[in-house]
Amino acid sequence: METSTQTLLFAAELVEENGSYALVVEDVRRGTVQTTPVPKSMVDKLPVFLSALAAKLDPAPRRRW
Repeated sequence: METSTQTLLFAAELVEENGSYALVVEDVRRGTVQTTPVPKSMVDKLPVFLSALAAKLDPAPRRRW
């Protein structure tokens, strides 16, 4: 039996403080953190961006048996 191990490479959070948004990305291997402001218009579109990314990375529809 083969076992697989997952290794966390990056961790990302979208945080809101007093109506302002920021994307916080941690590079777990290097121990660094980058933060960048994100406009609300982009936050509102995040589900669309994620769906488009998922479709681009896995264009074939999956069948459930």
